[in-house]
Amino acid sequence: MVASKKPHFKSFLMGGFEAACHVNGQGRRLDMIRQTQHDIQVEQDYALVKSQGFQTVRDGVRWPLIEKEPGVYDFSSLEPMAVAAQRLGMQVIWTLCHYGWPDDLDVFSPEFITRFAAFSQAVATFLSQYSDDTPFFTPVNEISYFCWVGGEVGTVYPYGKGRGYEMKLQLVRAALASMDAIWEVCPQARFVHVEPLIHVAVPPDQPELREAAHADHATQFEAYDIMAGMRHPELGGNAKYLDIIGCNFYHDNEWFYYGAYIPWHEETPDSNWVPLHQLIEKIYKRYRRPIIISETSHYGGNRPAWMRMIIREIQKVLIQDIPFLGVCLYPILDRSDWENDDHWHNSGLWDYSLGPEGRHLRVLAPDYAAEIQRAVQLFSSTATKELFSTST
Repeated sequence: MVASKKPHFKSFLMGGFEAACHVNGQGRRLDMIRQTQHDIQVEQDYALVKSQGFQTVRDGVRWPLIEKEPGVYDFSSLEPMAVAAQRLGMQVIWTLCHYGWPDDLDVFSPEFITRFAAFSQAVATFLSQYSDDTPFFTPVNEISYFCWVGGEVGTVYPYGKGRGYEMKLQLVRAALASMDAIWEVCPQARFVHVEPLIHVAVPPDQPELREAAHADHATQFEAYDIMAGMRHPELGGNAKYLDIIGCNFYHDNEWFYYGAYIPWHEETPDSNWVPLHQLIEKIYKRYRRPIIISETSHYGGNRPAWMRMIIREIQKVLIQDIPFLGVCLYPILDRSDWENDDHWHNSGLWDYSLGPEGRHLRVLAPDYAAEIQRAVQLFSSTATKELFSTST
């Protein structure tokens, strides 16, 4: 294990703000930053997160708001966020495309790649005014998931059917172009590539589905493989692009092939459930890159138990020779459903409550907060800092 000169991130525990801005199944453009009022409460939100011991967050750059006309950028929606981060000393991992792009763009067109590269460079240049620290970006959030929901089954825009792999190739091309464009103006930039970490199991009563289940399970690696040049090298992938791996892991990330989800229970886990630390070990062996859990949470009363499980699993990772750099609780603020503004998930550290004059109040979930504070204390010890400050 080789210790780095300094940790990649300011805090091991991080908070993630829901920033999706795609067009949903009803044909309605979402703006989850506005929906949660993070746009007008950003400084308060960063202060709240900091009060819980977090100094690093994931947040989003809303491309549809910024590029209203091709090549013309209005950063008025991003500036308050950059200013708030600067004032409070928050480190931000900025997502550049969280499922959404300008209305005039066709995701399958060559123009999508060139426009996204130019946009990425413009964002990096703009943000450089507010911090001299190494910037961190996620070019495209969850390529695998978005290409399934938007390109394969078509439940959100662009409503594609059977075009998931084609869309995946396109979004990887866009991510590669984005990184190259950012490096031109910011050579020290780092990238966190965020994808779902899943397990697809063979149904116990259908062993003949073993090969199909394994193939479905392996789709989670396609975007990383292409980015690293391990697959479709003609697209220009290279190991240099696969910087930090971000694994999104929720209670519904494990399922039987074309069947039910594998249930997760704290006390009596299903025998088909693969522990998180084992999934992390496997992805590290495949790529040998630094790793974070870039999204994780549960709903309602399940949040404390889920956090206890995350703590136990990460402790098992940290005793191994794996450069594991942190855990991002996502969403850190409660969020409404993409298809129903009135349904809030109760999945954040702060729940939603409607206050005077329509202001969204942040109501701390006490039992969840207690487990998170235990994690903050546990992972801020000197010994643990040495463990998670590893680098390649």
